[in-house]
Amino acid sequence: MGEQYYYMLFVKSMTVNERIKEIRQILNKSQREFAKEVYVSNGYLSEIETGHKEVNDRLIYLISSTFSVNKHWLTTGKGRMFNSTPEEKMERMINLFNELYPEYQDFVLRQIDELIELQNSRH
Repeated sequence: MGEQYYYMLFVKSMTVNERIKEIRQILNKSQREFAKEVYVSNGYLSEIETGHKEVNDRLIYLISSTFSVNKHWLTTGKGRMFNSTPEEKMERMINLFNELYPEYQDFVLRQIDELIELQNSRH
């Protein structure tokens, strides 16, 4: 059987705590960065990842919504890890953008510029 099949079996046998650590590592984030983005302490995240704390619904929600993680995958190990890839999001965005009238396209671009400025001012 293929390598992907064995990985899928491994992921299903992982705990939700281990899947949280897996997500953090795939996103290439330190515990500190990841914890900050989901509004928990670094120590709390460490205890989650080591299995010393149980994962609550709030943390599941925050991880799912912040990182576009599939909630079903996070809790069960079944399905896709992410709700959509950046490429899928870009394709959807382009299709939607192309449906807009030119003046609305300009408006969307200005909004994106403002969001980037806001994001940069916060980091």
